[in-house]
Amino acid sequence: MDISVVIPLLNEEESLQELHDWIAKVMQSNRFIYEIIFIDDGSTDTSWQVIEQLSKDNSSVKGIRFQKNYGKSQALDAGFEKAQGNVIITMDADLQDNPEEIPELYELIFTDKFDLISGWKKKRYDNVYTKNIPSKIFNAIARKTSGLHLHDFNCGLKAYKKEVVKAIKVSGEMHRYIPILAKNEGFTKIDEKVVQHQARKYGETKFGMNRFINGYLDLITISFLSKFGKRPMHFFGLWGTIVFIFGFSAAIYIGISKLYKVYNGIKTILVTDNPWFYIALTSMILGTLLFLAGFIGELIIKSKNDEKHYKIKEQLNF
Repeated sequence: MDISVVIPLLNEEESLQELHDWIAKVMQSNRFIYEIIFIDDGSTDTSWQVIEQLSKDNSSVKGIRFQKNYGKSQALDAGFEKAQGNVIITMDADLQDNPEEIPELYELIFTDKFDLISGWKKKRYDNVYTKNIPSKIFNAIARKTSGLHLHDFNCGLKAYKKEVVKAIKVSGEMHRYIPILAKNEGFTKIDEKVVQHQARKYGETKFGMNRFINGYLDLITISFLSKFGKRPMHFFGLWGTIVFIFGFSAAIYIGISKLYKVYNGIKTILVTDNPWFYIALTSMILGTLLFLAGFIGELIIKSKNDEKHYKIKEQLNF
């Protein structure tokens, strides 16, 4: 199979038929062997009924229906697991991504051998203050911290080599950082392509300003996990040891100082009246806790299983 188009959605009943027809037209005109995987992330409208009808009319349409709304990352993860195409294309269901971009994205992956191509909505039709400006700030921070020079990390239109989507695990709200996840797994041929962005035709956006706050927090998380996610002891154990040694050294100093003064008949205060006693005690306790956190983290990693953080209610054409 040439292409899998993975489309997560939430309450997009009005756009699905038009999006399907547009994608099918592009695929047929380019003679691609394809599949379209719609992932219904707990829609409360008739989106699933529309997908059911599309799957009956076109055997290339496949559907996954979640038990409830789990989030875009979980929807993408489910789609990635099922995708069979040599090239995987992701796009949003709101008709703001243009299917006419698919052939060129396919060529960049299949012919030019890129691992991942991220779309760049250079000209946007979103609200300037609630989406455009915050997005520019967010992307600048992501570039600085990740070392990936992409202009639009959050663009839903991306193309992947099959091996990439099978190697990464997308959970929480990490869909914004799939290029970073891919880079952390050793896929380094990552680039971007300017893509056409279109104004939303139906409905309203499902994302508010809180997504940027969550995005910054997720960026901190992924930056930490990229360095220490597989060996937490390297972080917690190191700092735990440093803090413990500081506290232990302070305790030794207090003890020696006390013995010296007693031996020479110098009047001294009680050890518990010395503020350094509490600094030393607190440091040793914190150091021990940090070290244990690293040790427990190692045990969790060794024993964890790959549980799915979503429940599939129905599937079509799989």
